[in-house]
Amino acid sequence: MKYVSTRGKSAPVDFETAVMTGLASDGGLFLPDRIPDVRKKMAGWADLTYPEMALEVIRLFCNLPVNDLRRIINRSYSVFAHSKIAPLVALRGYYLLELFHGPTLAFKDFALQFLGNLFEYFLRRSGGKKLNLVAATSGDTGSAAIAGVRGKKKIKIFVLYPHGRVSPAQERQMTTVRDKNIYCLAIKGSFDDCQNIVKKMLADLKFRKSLNLGAVNSINWARILAQIVYYFYAYFQVLRLTGKTKVKFAVPTGNFGDIFAGFIASRMGLPVSRLVLATNQNKILSDYFKKGIYARGKVSRTWSPSMDIQVASNFERYIYYLTGQNAVKVGKLMKKFAEEGKFNLSDTGTNRSDPLFLTGSADNVSTLAEIRRCYRENKYVLDPHTAVGAHVARRFLSKDEPMICLATAHPAKFEKAVARAIGKNMILHPAIEALKKKKVRRFILPADAEKVRKFIASRVQGS
Repeated sequence: MKYVSTRGKSAPVDFETAVMTGLASDGGLFLPDRIPDVRKKMAGWADLTYPEMALEVIRLFCNLPVNDLRRIINRSYSVFAHSKIAPLVALRGYYLLELFHGPTLAFKDFALQFLGNLFEYFLRRSGGKKLNLVAATSGDTGSAAIAGVRGKKKIKIFVLYPHGRVSPAQERQMTTVRDKNIYCLAIKGSFDDCQNIVKKMLADLKFRKSLNLGAVNSINWARILAQIVYYFYAYFQVLRLTGKTKVKFAVPTGNFGDIFAGFIASRMGLPVSRLVLATNQNKILSDYFKKGIYARGKVSRTWSPSMDIQVASNFERYIYYLTGQNAVKVGKLMKKFAEEGKFNLSDTGTNRSDPLFLTGSADNVSTLAEIRRCYRENKYVLDPHTAVGAHVARRFLSKDEPMICLATAHPAKFEKAVARAIGKNMILHPAIEALKKKKVRRFILPADAEKVRKFIASRVQGS
């Protein structure tokens, strides 16, 4: 299988190149040149463990020796605290897929433990080659990426996050890691500023090559690939419980990566009747599915900070499929968005409607109300991001098609929101509590791409 750019101006590459470079040379995102149909295979997947499911799905998209891939997968998920890796919990009206049992208590661990081990595998095969990773985070990606590569001798990582705009627990998870290969950069701006700086560095081919830069954000295809797995795993758990052969998934999303993995799973043959896209007050994505116009707005600060985003990187991948894999159209649309901050898909003669998607949003009041409701009805505490998903999901419940909500983070990471919602912090986690006693290490920088470039270059070249 080869990987092509959404903008069509760079040559197809193999899996290793797509993973190690992250972004295509023309500024587009990598996608497989075909989506495998697994409908005839699925009967044999019903009783697989999570690592076994991961092996069956991931091997379809890469050419790694099966035993090597199995070792990478087993190593990646051996650090999860729950034996099922992604257990399912039945709540009133819907099911919750707990994706927060990894080392940083967030769904990003599923992809970034795998990606960190994959990077190490490819570097080992290359001999003396080193890799310098850059990442922008609105909260959970940074800590999960750090956990995935900390201590790895041939890798350095530079994590950019918006100063003062992540939760205290999220920041401590990043900045208390003292390994010498870890650099946390607190940027005086929004997540979109951080993401824009990272994209500019990766788009500068000369700079990227001189420092051997790679990406760990969800622009890296391996991130999406690893997340496809839990859609299949969740489906079979619900099938065993209910016998229902079609399901809905509700996904809280800001960057469109997590829900895009569900979109690919659907194209592979997973019987998904609807993907429910849930956003907070920063609703560029839900507005698109309602109005057909993708337009950047002002970022609002919310109780669900990981979704405080106005430019969704992975949306370009979805547009590629919606335009019938027309890279020329995609390139024009992304150019228009870069210049004007918006585009209307109908201007290209493309039908924007997609019956797979339902959408809605939850403001701050609704988010806290959902945490209270869930605790009152189930004695179960949601984190604010999952609450956004649950709030929207409840609009689309039906008896014949079970709803699976993705629980994206442990509530202990957002103690202020939980305390605000139900009067006290009901959930503590020893890993989060232990961070409060540790010293932090971070570098505060302005939202200036050139200054960030100089900082990273000095740390790379000085080693």
